[in-house]
Amino acid sequence: MESSSPSGKVSEPPAHRWTHVMGIAIAILTLMVPILIIAYYSSNQADSSPSSRVYLDNPRE
Repeated sequence: MESSSPSGKVSEPPAHRWTHVMGIAIAILTLMVPILIIAYYSSNQADSSPSSRVYLDNPRE
């Protein structure tokens, strides 16, 4: 028997369905959470008034 020939047995067990669902959920969270965080903080900065911002260029004011 040659070492490069495929064996008759499959060494990996069949994947469970819940592992695919969990992988899809992790992928969706990985893509959506950063977008939601950026949207949340960018909308908060747009709503704040200019008088409450601190500028470091002119520390006398």
